Amino acid sequence: MRIRTAGVVAVLGLALAASGCGDSGSDKPAAEQSASKATGGKLVIWADDKRTAALKPFAEEFGKENGVTVEVQAVSKDLQTNFVTASQQGSGPDAVVGAHDWIGNLVQNGAIDPVQLTAEQKAGFNETAIKAVTFNGQLYGVPYATENLALLRNTELAPEAPKTIEDLVTAGKKLKAEKKASEILCLQSGQNGDAYHIYPLYSSAGGYLFGTAANGDYDPKDLGVGKPESIAAFQKIAKLGEKGEGALKRSITPENSISTFTGKKCAFLVSGPWAVADAKKAGIKYDISPVPGFAGGKEAQPFVGVQAFYVAAKGKNKALAQEFVTNYVTKPELAVALYKAEPRPPALTAAFDQVKGEDPDLAKFSEAGKNGQVLPAIPAMAAIWDPFGKAEAAVIGGADPAKTITAAGKTIQGQIK
Repeated sequence: MRIRTAGVVAVLGLALAASGCGDSGSDKPAAEQSASKATGGKLVIWADDKRTAALKPFAEEFGKENGVTVEVQAVSKDLQTNFVTASQQGSGPDAVVGAHDWIGNLVQNGAIDPVQLTAEQKAGFNETAIKAVTFNGQLYGVPYATENLALLRNTELAPEAPKTIEDLVTAGKKLKAEKKASEILCLQSGQNGDAYHIYPLYSSAGGYLFGTAANGDYDPKDLGVGKPESIAAFQKIAKLGEKGEGALKRSITPENSISTFTGKKCAFLVSGPWAVADAKKAGIKYDISPVPGFAGGKEAQPFVGVQAFYVAAKGKNKALAQEFVTNYVTKPELAVALYKAEPRPPALTAAFDQVKGEDPDLAKFSEAGKNGQVLPAIPAMAAIWDPFGKAEAAVIGGADPAKTITAAGKTIQGQIK
């Protein structure tokens, strides 16, 4: 499940020492390299629990090759916030693993440095993944996995993939009438809404969050929330809500959306690769297809998210961190190990090709995200999540779409600096 960090949270008191200069194995002067070898050094990497276990053997190998100590430390929660705080205190790691939509915040806080990949290295990655880690024309991370939403379908209850959201609702209502399901659709909202999960429908109905500037970057000055397109989109979403078709409900939450599907109470689930393990464990016969859009509308576009490695701007061992991130993370073996720790499509084409044969779901998720939009990583995006989500939940509950989304747009506009 995708969990976002928002607001100020308590710092876990992470103060990790990272000292010395390691040999990066790059084109550094020989004297500098020999000094590095003589003093040894330490490279500290922060990651979440799952990735820490996968990274450790590779980190140890890198350490042996470079004559340094490498520590991979697990930060179980609030990784982004803790990294920014530790960076400001001078007690952070040398490298960190996290989502690409952190980039705007991390750059704004001076917490990460650009990374240097050759044209040949860049060409080895999924193009969307490279676009996602590019900010203000510079590459700020090395991507290793992509993720996007798709429609998971219980094929025993729904043999055919719906072409439109209206087809899905018709099929879901029929299953409810026949007492074969208790919900039409599992698309998480809860009382606070979920901008990430509703976005495919919002985009299909013509809504947008930010326009794009001439260079293709998202433009914070062109806010789509509150514009006529967003009102029209939420009018369509309202028709699917509790006072309409009953396909979108606040009672479907981040905590119960997947379990309602795996409990066979719902034939259709909008979720990501993280839901597949639960479906398999429950013995559900399932298939994966793109999230369907509205009839006569635009194609539904899920957000494409990317997981990446970053070099800490305040790290004690920046040259070594650059070497690890640019020349080690780009190895297919590491990408495959990270995929095995948590199955999300590898961003490195060679790794993706290696694992897709053993996991047909990967290709289906990639296909469902082919037309997706890169999740905005600009700092202004932080202002979107809460007001947009709450507006979505209110509209699903029956609130007036025009008034609700216009007010949300004003709130968001007021928070964008």
